[in-house]
Amino acid sequence: MLEEYEKLNSGDKEDFRRLANYLLSHTYMVRDEYQPSRQMTLPARDYQIVSRLFGLFKEYFDLSGWGIERDDNYGVISLYSRYDHNRFRLDRFTTLFLYMCRLIYEEKREDAGSYRNVIPTSTTDVVERMRTYGLLERGKTGKETTKKERIEAQRTLAHFNIIRKVESSPWDGEGNRILILPSILSIITNQGLNDIYREIQEMAEEGGAAEYAADSGDADGDAP
Repeated sequence: MLEEYEKLNSGDKEDFRRLANYLLSHTYMVRDEYQPSRQMTLPARDYQIVSRLFGLFKEYFDLSGWGIERDDNYGVISLYSRYDHNRFRLDRFTTLFLYMCRLIYEEKREDAGSYRNVIPTSTTDVVERMRTYGLLERGKTGKETTKKERIEAQRTLAHFNIIRKVESSPWDGEGNRILILPSILSIITNQGLNDIYREIQEMAEEGGAAEYAADSGDADGDAP
């Protein structure tokens, strides 16, 4: 690995160090970046660099107990720990927001069009779906989650390259246009989606969504 690294030019060495740190922080990297000014997705330069140096990245992360995978079909590079350490714990609301994004992605993935594997939606759409299933209420008070919680959930998912904000304006609790990235497929599989959907339907029918955080072991999710 060191021999291959030393063969790189100075620019590639700097990119290798920078992107190794990026992956350790953000977990996912996606190939297709949406350009609002052109209303289309374009290849991301960093994804191309990691793909070109993928063998070197794999050897490096293997030595330190990490695994790296590349899905060229959907354009996602994923980093995961081979140990049960270094996992980021998602809070209840962020987990439920993530689940709703996954449902929307599944519904719209066949109609992505010029967005390719990136699915456009909005915070309003996600929140309204959560409200339909009774997932905005919490505890026995029946109060809905706050705008601050919604903003933090979106910021967290954006940090891990699961969603991306279209506008350059600050995050908002209701009105952002967002893109759901194909990295969401690595977090929630099709089988996992079916299990979650069934559980959410049962909660909505039984009126038990308000107690979800206290009763369900899946209320808090783990990012890889």
